[in-house]
Amino acid sequence: MASYINTNIAALNAQRNLTQSQGALNTSLQRLSSGLRVNSAKDDAAGLAIAERMNAQIKGLNVAVRNANDGISLAQTAEGALGIIGNNLQRMRELAVQGANSTASGDLTSLDSEYKQLAAENTRVIGATKFNGTSLLNAAATLSFQIGANAADTVSVTTTVVAMTGTTLGTTTALASAQITLLDADIATINSTRATFGSTQSRFEAIISNVSNAAENLTAARSRIMDTDYAAETANLTRAQILQQAGTAMLAQANTAPNSVMSLLR
Repeated sequence: MASYINTNIAALNAQRNLTQSQGALNTSLQRLSSGLRVNSAKDDAAGLAIAERMNAQIKGLNVAVRNANDGISLAQTAEGALGIIGNNLQRMRELAVQGANSTASGDLTSLDSEYKQLAAENTRVIGATKFNGTSLLNAAATLSFQIGANAADTVSVTTTVVAMTGTTLGTTTALASAQITLLDADIATINSTRATFGSTQSRFEAIISNVSNAAENLTAARSRIMDTDYAAETANLTRAQILQQAGTAMLAQANTAPNSVMSLLR
């Protein structure tokens, strides 16, 4: 077997292996200390790109949940106001029925006064019902909500003008009787509009459930790409530590090999 002094192949080989095991040790330590399997693009370029796309989707979905909650709040605001108006209309109908009775002709003035106050309150509520500055009951509009991570993921809510027709009871039983029919129409309008906002609220609740589930699944998928598997990585760390210790010992042995040449020169 040839013996060399200038070139120590065994030492070079041991040094190369030691460098590799040191790199593996550093990688394991970084992963265990950071909790991330992918700390930079060099760790997994394709995985990092996929994870970043997932992260953008997750953040978008989380914002979409907040947007859908805004939709629920809008529907609740409108529905609550309509409930108040509906209660007032029921009381107004009671007054109209009472005023339509011939024996109540002497009370029509006081009945009409209360009736007008309730009608005025309904008008005020209709005008004052707003969500973030947007009128909900006295203006027709189409409101768009972004309920997903992508541009096409939108849902629209339509508002309409809520107009009341039975606003004055009058001072005769005939006029009071006529108001009953008008009030029935107003009550039907309120009930229909209230049902629309109720179904809108239910839809947004379903959207939140679906979007939250999608965000949860994407988060789990991203975790499998990015996060450290501590069971596997501690095994990698132990292996790298053993290889480093063995490599250091073998490099020391290889560095003493050229000394054997001296025995040939004696």
